[in-house]
Amino acid sequence: MAYKTILAVLDIPQNARQMADFGAALAETFSAHLIGVHAETLAAVPLIAPMEIPDPAAVQVLQEVAQKETAMVADIFNTVSTREGLSREWRSFVSSAGYGASSVMETARTADLIIASQSDPSHSDHRADLETFLFESGRPMLLVPHRMTAFKPIERVLIGWNGSKEAARATFDALPFLKTATSVEVLVVDPPERGDQTAEFAGTEIATSLARHGVNVTVTTRIGSRETPAKAIENRLLDDSIDLLVMGGYGHSRWWEMLFGGTTRSVLDSMTALTLLSR
Repeated sequence: MAYKTILAVLDIPQNARQMADFGAALAETFSAHLIGVHAETLAAVPLIAPMEIPDPAAVQVLQEVAQKETAMVADIFNTVSTREGLSREWRSFVSSAGYGASSVMETARTADLIIASQSDPSHSDHRADLETFLFESGRPMLLVPHRMTAFKPIERVLIGWNGSKEAARATFDALPFLKTATSVEVLVVDPPERGDQTAEFAGTEIATSLARHGVNVTVTTRIGSRETPAKAIENRLLDDSIDLLVMGGYGHSRWWEMLFGGTTRSVLDSMTALTLLSR
């Protein structure tokens, strides 16, 4: 198994270079086809009081700004991907639904892997509908910390494991990374006891399954910890020894609330490692 179609979301000019570079690096690693995507949302129509007539001049200005941004992002993607000599294509969409449009979603659902930038709170214009797009795509999503400027090989991986179907899906969606990693750690925090398995052995079965794929895997089980799973992961990432975090996605709409019951906004807002999510 390998990623053969990678979709890079270039939603704003501020992260376009980062996403193009990361997408190109991953496409080269897996000999994959790279698709760059940008969704332009049609501008809301300003109304002129008192008759609430649409202001055509204002509409034109807003559309010109959006078109200029799309052209800028496309130029960045094409420059990077052409330089790398990759199999690639550019797709831009214009609709009132932005990244929630059916045409954008259809493109996303044919990819093996989606990559996008972590939301940067310093940029208030970061597309809010990107969250829905990422959450509803049904594909594994690799989020890149907005402060990470250069791609490096993924050698050390941490899997947040709680035995759920979401965690299982994320783990197996990450197999192309796991199989080439130097080390993979399965982290289990305060697992519940089952009739056929004590808490101490939680995580061993998934580790055994991964080992059959040739993954160099170990299990860390923390019992009686005062930390929540989210906090345990945060602390584990503090020393920058992890290149990739893998975890299941939970929640209903916002992608930063998706871990172990919805307490992960702090994890993803302060993320220092690449993070692969599946739902």
